[in-house]
Amino acid sequence: MEISTFVNVMRDSAGIPFYPVVFQGLYVLTWALHAAFVLLALGSMGLSIYGSTQQKSNPYWKILTPHLIMTGKISVSVLIVLGVAPLLFTQVIYDSGWYVANTLSGAWVFIFIYALVIGYMMYYWYQYANKKGSSGNTLIGLISFAILVFCGVLMHNFAVEAISPTKWMEWYAPNGVVDNAGWNMHLDLLRLGFMVSLMIPVTGIFMQNYSRFLSTREDFEPKYLEFVTNLGTKMAVIGLVISAGLFAAWMLRENLLLHPLSLATVISVVMLLVLAAKNTNSYITTGVLVVVALLISGVRELIRYNVMSGIGYDLYGYPMNLEWETIIMFLLTFVVLGFTGIAFILTMAWKVGKTKGIYTAVEGSAVSRLANASLTLFILWILVYFGWGMVALFKNTMGA
Repeated sequence: MEISTFVNVMRDSAGIPFYPVVFQGLYVLTWALHAAFVLLALGSMGLSIYGSTQQKSNPYWKILTPHLIMTGKISVSVLIVLGVAPLLFTQVIYDSGWYVANTLSGAWVFIFIYALVIGYMMYYWYQYANKKGSSGNTLIGLISFAILVFCGVLMHNFAVEAISPTKWMEWYAPNGVVDNAGWNMHLDLLRLGFMVSLMIPVTGIFMQNYSRFLSTREDFEPKYLEFVTNLGTKMAVIGLVISAGLFAAWMLRENLLLHPLSLATVISVVMLLVLAAKNTNSYITTGVLVVVALLISGVRELIRYNVMSGIGYDLYGYPMNLEWETIIMFLLTFVVLGFTGIAFILTMAWKVGKTKGIYTAVEGSAVSRLANASLTLFILWILVYFGWGMVALFKNTMGA
């Protein structure tokens, strides 16, 4: 069977519930959000490990290190939640690549789940050991960091396999002998190196935001904030230079260096480099960073689209069966419930961070109103979700 026939046969016979380009756009958006927290988690944890070796001799590192550990811990939890969406959108419009990757590396897929659980549990151990001043906290942190990086490498492996359809048969049956052990591991070191390098500038810009955010607090001395700002600026500038070089090399290899999307990414990175170096307003810098993340996600999708269309896979010709109930439920969940919940979390975090001591949300405040709205919407969502499901169940059962 030719590869073009194979990838099209593996499509879901029921089709997809909405236009393919919408799922493609949602994939680009959700992967960018997921990747941002992956990079922040790895960067803040990696920096905290260095800080754990310095905090006994440097009072500034003693303050900063536990904050970095907490940032990494929260980021891991967020990246896990956000990581579900791009996987689902991939499965919807690129069925064949997703299923083949899971077949070729089935054993690694199984290991990934347990490695992530162990790595995250050790992260809590690392936080506790650092808080207690244990002499082994750095080693615990290194082990947790290594496990989480390993999880990222596995996900990279799955992505590389999914966009290599011309090599699937060679990997599945080398020399004509079927290998269904699931231990395939295929890395693109240039692509992986670029992705990993991004954790340096992402963490550096976060440090600039951290310093700016705490500048209104009286319990943080200016010299400490200056120390954090300088460190963040150095990381952002050096990291962006490294990432830009790796990105250019990657695009050159893919023959996409002069593609409009690549050029837009390069221009945005240069703007980001200038803003990070000047550090006039780190919040504006973060806005440009978001644009860069979306462009990089778009470049990844462009590469995959070119590969798949090159073997006869017509993404936009995917059979479609409009299901307005599904679309409406998704939009209500994503836009109404999701945006309200995120607004509540961000507002609460802002107020807590700006308050010395314990913050209490008084009745009628923005935090209180958003909390009540989030709870009400969540209860309504549960009722609608299960109610709608029961109606569909009985309708199909009685219709059968």
